[in-house]
Amino acid sequence: MVATIFPLRITKACVKRRGVQLIGPVDLDLGENGLTIVMGPNGSGKTSLLRLMHGLERPATGTVHWATPDTDARMHQAYVFQTPTMMRRSVTDCIAYALTVMGVSRADARRGAQDYAKRVGLGHVLDRPAMVLSGGEKQKLALARALIRQPQILFLDEPCANLDGRATRDIETILNEVRAQGTRIVMATHDIGQAQRLADDVLFMLNGVVHEQGAAVPFFATPQTAEAKAFLGGQIVE
Repeated sequence: MVATIFPLRITKACVKRRGVQLIGPVDLDLGENGLTIVMGPNGSGKTSLLRLMHGLERPATGTVHWATPDTDARMHQAYVFQTPTMMRRSVTDCIAYALTVMGVSRADARRGAQDYAKRVGLGHVLDRPAMVLSGGEKQKLALARALIRQPQILFLDEPCANLDGRATRDIETILNEVRAQGTRIVMATHDIGQAQRLADDVLFMLNGVVHEQGAAVPFFATPQTAEAKAFLGGQIVE
């Protein structure tokens, strides 16, 4: 039985790059259940917050602590970028790579990859070069490559930003299934409709800080700050 890496506790954390503060200070506790949507205007710090949680950004000040050591916690996380990187390999081998780098035999990794490809709707393109897939198919491949490692938490940075309605629906269906199976999800999106469909709770980012947070239903019905209300109303918020 794998020990849980939760909770994640972030205390007074700031992320800086070339002397410029991108986000912070951030104080945040993240439990092991549900789907958290991170939303806010462009440049508000959504991606930087996800990268801080995942360890792609180190805090210049403050702390980021999981319940287990960082090296162990990192083994049980996965991150899907807005524009996923495709390898010059087949769909099967791109997904299998996530296991082979962990020491799984190529044969076992390929069998697992074919299973996960089918789960995300790519069973018909197992031998197709990943580079020629459509945008929606590439995002499904990225999800399969992340999920095959069975992470306790999955970070997603605007995974549907460049997809059409059908592909977006397919991705949302996969995410709902993954959440139901117990994987914790933290996802950034600019799509308010998508946030309303998926979120259990919301982090609203503005000017690099978590400006408002709470359960999804009350957040969308009665936001507590004028800025969140304006953002949900389609206004430009700075």
